[in-house]
Amino acid sequence: MFHLAKGLYTNWNRKEQYSILILGLDNAGKTTFLETLKKEFTNASKPLEKITPTVGQNVATIPVENCNLKLWDVGGQEALRSLWAEYYLQAHGIVFVIDSSDRSRLDECCNALQNVVMDDDVEGIPVLMLANKQDREDRMEVQDIKEVFNKIAEHLGARDSRVLPISALNGQGVREAAEWLIVRLKRNKDNKPPQYK
Repeated sequence: MFHLAKGLYTNWNRKEQYSILILGLDNAGKTTFLETLKKEFTNASKPLEKITPTVGQNVATIPVENCNLKLWDVGGQEALRSLWAEYYLQAHGIVFVIDSSDRSRLDECCNALQNVVMDDDVEGIPVLMLANKQDREDRMEVQDIKEVFNKIAEHLGARDSRVLPISALNGQGVREAAEWLIVRLKRNKDNKPPQYK
């Protein structure tokens, strides 16, 4: 009887878990976004000044609104981008981080995102584009970034997608980004069911 009760208790307390890919070019602020998100929801993160470029991946599971987000921060160096596709099948959503202050690489960024959304394994999952570094003087406005990325929108079809302004460094917009994502993940769970942990 004890085992039955324990099993029922364990199943009752399982939470939905969604796997999220954090992608973008190197130096876009992906790891800073992940660490700020951890700080926002768990108070456990490394100091932002100690963040180094990600070679490979960083993984964290964060409880958000009665579910867990398993976040995969994958390196954005050109040599590592071919590995992104290895994660697509498990992903419930994609966060694509854009460096709003790096005008010279905007086309490269756009091409990288286009390669992501055109992959068949990404079909039907939400894509959140984050215009990061909005705290900087030399930033591009979100509206300007949206215009550049509108040409990719035709490949997104009926999938939920949005561009949101953030500053991963000071936390502006980070909670709102997570909340937008949760709503879309739950809305999409018939198409891409969560795991239960």
